[in-house]
Amino acid sequence: MKKIITLAVLFAVTITSYSQSLGYQDLGLLFSQDDNNGTARFTSMSGAFGALGGDLSVMNINPAGLAVFNNSAFAATLNSRNTDINTTYYGNSTNNQEQFLNLSQAGAVLVFDSAYKSDWSKFAIGFNYRITKDFTNSFSAMGNSGVATFRDFPLDNNTPTIDYNIAEEQRFFNDYKGELSEMNIAFSSVHRNKLYVGAGLNFYDLNFSQRSTLVEFNNDGNGNTLDANIYQENFTTGAGVSLNFGFIYKAHQNFRFGMSYQTPTWFTEMLEETNIIDNDGYNGDTEITVSNNNTTYDNTFGGNFPSQRFIYKLKTPSKFTTSAAFVFGKNGLLSIDYINKNYKDMQLSEGDFSDENNFFANELRNTHAINIGSEWRFDRFSVRGGYKYEQSPDKMALDSDNLEGYSFGGGYNFGNFKIDLAYSNNNRTSPYNFYSGFNVNAADLDIDNRFFTATVSINL
Repeated sequence: MKKIITLAVLFAVTITSYSQSLGYQDLGLLFSQDDNNGTARFTSMSGAFGALGGDLSVMNINPAGLAVFNNSAFAATLNSRNTDINTTYYGNSTNNQEQFLNLSQAGAVLVFDSAYKSDWSKFAIGFNYRITKDFTNSFSAMGNSGVATFRDFPLDNNTPTIDYNIAEEQRFFNDYKGELSEMNIAFSSVHRNKLYVGAGLNFYDLNFSQRSTLVEFNNDGNGNTLDANIYQENFTTGAGVSLNFGFIYKAHQNFRFGMSYQTPTWFTEMLEETNIIDNDGYNGDTEITVSNNNTTYDNTFGGNFPSQRFIYKLKTPSKFTTSAAFVFGKNGLLSIDYINKNYKDMQLSEGDFSDENNFFANELRNTHAINIGSEWRFDRFSVRGGYKYEQSPDKMALDSDNLEGYSFGGGYNFGNFKIDLAYSNNNRTSPYNFYSGFNVNAADLDIDNRFFTATVSINL
C-alpha cells in the first residue's frame, strides 16, 4: 500500500491507534514543501528564473540574478488561492472549496555601480519576504468502510458487554492552519558584464496547527447504537536557516546558463504541543454515547485535558538547480530550470527518530522537477506563460501524485511603475489514511489549486 497520506505528498505513520493526525515523518515532509510563491511575473513563468534574474523572487532560486537589475526597485504581491479538494471514501464523494488571500511577497533590491575602475562593475543587495508554504486547508470525508473500530463502551456494566461491531458510517474532519514564511538577504555582483555571482542567507518562521475529528456510528445488530467522537490537535512552531549561492554566465548575447545550490534548512528548535497523549486509554479528547441507557463517556470530564510538549530538530532537503535561458533581444525569452531535491537526506533529531529517518533514507527518492517559462514584449506590454512538473518524493507514487501545473499572465510598464498579473493552476492526487493499525482504506483526495497573483513594482 502506498504511504502517501496528505495534501503535501505526505506519508502515513502509526502514532497510536485512532491517530488520524500527522506523525513526525509526515510533518517533516510537509515542512519541506514550497508553494513557489513570488511576484506575478515569476508566477506567470512558473518560476523559471534560474538563468534570468532581474526579479526579486530569484533570491530563493539563484541570488546571482540580483545583479541583472539595472536600477534599485521595490515590489509587493497579493496572492489569492482557490482550492478544491474532492474526497472519495468507500464510494462516497465530498467536495470542499475554500478561498484565501494574503500578502505573499514584499521586497527590495539596491543596485550600486562601482565607484572605481574594476572588472566588477555592479553590486546589488536584496531583501525579500515571501510565504514559502501556506498550510491553511480543510477537508472532510464520509462513508462506510464496514469496519467498526469503537466496539466497546467504557462504562458498560453488562455481562458480557455489548459488542457494537456493525459499522454504519465514519466521518472525518480535518483542518490545517498556519504558514512557513522566509526572509531572504542576498548579495550579487557581475564580472565584465558576463559572469554574475551571488549568495544569500534565508531565515524561516514556522507556525502550523492541525485539528482533526473522527466520528463513528456503530450498532450491535439489536437496536443499540454507539456514537464515538475523537478529537486530536497539534501545534508546531519553529525557526530555521539556510544558505544559497550560484552563478549566471552570459555565453552569448542570446544565451545564458546558471547553476545554484541551496543547503538544507536547519530547524534547530521545533516546539510541538499536542493532545495526542494517553488519556484513559484514548489518544485524544474522546466522547462516546450509547443509546441503550442514554449514557455518555467523556475522558475530558471535569476539565481533564492532558497535553504534552516536545522539542526536536529537523533538517529538510537540499536543492540543486540548473538553468538555461534563450533571450531574443528585447522581443522575448524562453527559460528552463531543472531542480533536484535531496529528500533521502532529510533527518529528524533530538529524539528517538530512527524509524522516521530510516523511512526517509529507504522509502523516499531524490526528486526531479522542471519549470519552463516564456515572455514576449510588445512595447510596454508583456505576455507570459509557463509549465511546471514536480515529482513526488515517494518511490511508490502514482503518476497522478506528481504535481503538474501551468500558468500565464501579463504586465504593463508605465516607466518607473509596473503592474503584473498572473494566473496559475496545479493539481495532484493523494490518499489520506485517518485510521492507523486497522484494515481500512485511505480516503482518495483530488486536489486542485488556482492562484491569482498581482504585483506592483516601483523603480527607486
